[in-house]
Amino acid sequence: MELAMPRQLMPLILAVAIMTVLFILRGIFLRIARRWAGKTVTRLDDILIASLRTPSIFWCVALGLYFGISFSDLPTKYLRPLETTIYVILIISVTIAVSNLSGKILRSCLHQTDLPVPTTGLAYGVMKGVIITTGILICLSVMGLSIAPLLTALGVGGLAVALALQDTLANLFAGMHILLEKSVRIGDFVKLENGQEGYVQDITWRTTRIRMLPNNMVVIPNSKLAQSVVTNYCLPEKQMMLFVAVGVSYASDIDFVETILVEEASRAAADVPGLLAEPQPYARFSPGFRDSSLDFTIVCQVEEFVDQFLAQHTIRKRVFKRFKLEGIEIPFPQRTVHLRKE
Repeated sequence: MELAMPRQLMPLILAVAIMTVLFILRGIFLRIARRWAGKTVTRLDDILIASLRTPSIFWCVALGLYFGISFSDLPTKYLRPLETTIYVILIISVTIAVSNLSGKILRSCLHQTDLPVPTTGLAYGVMKGVIITTGILICLSVMGLSIAPLLTALGVGGLAVALALQDTLANLFAGMHILLEKSVRIGDFVKLENGQEGYVQDITWRTTRIRMLPNNMVVIPNSKLAQSVVTNYCLPEKQMMLFVAVGVSYASDIDFVETILVEEASRAAADVPGLLAEPQPYARFSPGFRDSSLDFTIVCQVEEFVDQFLAQHTIRKRVFKRFKLEGIEIPFPQRTVHLRKE
């Protein structure tokens, strides 16, 4: 009996020893790999190493168990469940590695190539969901469970779930529609029909998040966003025209006023970030004759929507100071009232 105990413990001791050695080799490999990846220009190797850190733990455990049971004299009825467990551990670890690796590589490649593909939480969620579902089905097949009855049950139960989750599914498919149509993209500055405006932060499986200029977050269900009128200030391009209205008195020389407006707008373009010098700013005598003033409009270009605020501020300050220097009057509204004597 005393000799039997060490013999029974030998597979366990062997498995623990192999796991220990594998963990040590894993740590050495990851340390060397990180140093090597830090010297390269591409980020793909860093992504690969980061994605393999957690799954490699499962691989060490699975290999240790495999070699442990290979040298054991356990009956076949005990060996098969252990082998199945090892296969399930390997499949789960590979599924985790592939899902993490694919998501990070997709994000990195899209940012580097600037492809017109939306990098959103919904896109990553769908991709990872497909990979994880595939891994689960493979695990069930390895465990000896028939997948066909499960798929049939899911198909029948899916009808009941679809009726119970109508709003959720409506938001999911609306989010997919928004992604495919590309009318609203991550990073775009949009304005909703209720007046709220801001940058699109993310499009998830249920909602779209918009970060407003005061740094507040507006969360909109995808179905509501798909049905509402949205103004996208980044389509067809971010560059947009800026109009600045200026009024002067009827005693002013309109040609001289037009020259001043163009000069000050052009000078402001050299100092204001986002205000473009090309195409060159110009002024138009429009809307023209008003009750108390002659109204002009300065027309210039800004790089994107938010650049207009600083540009308007600077142009108005420059024009006001120049008018005071040139003696040009900016009139206030006034009316002449005639009293008729009866």
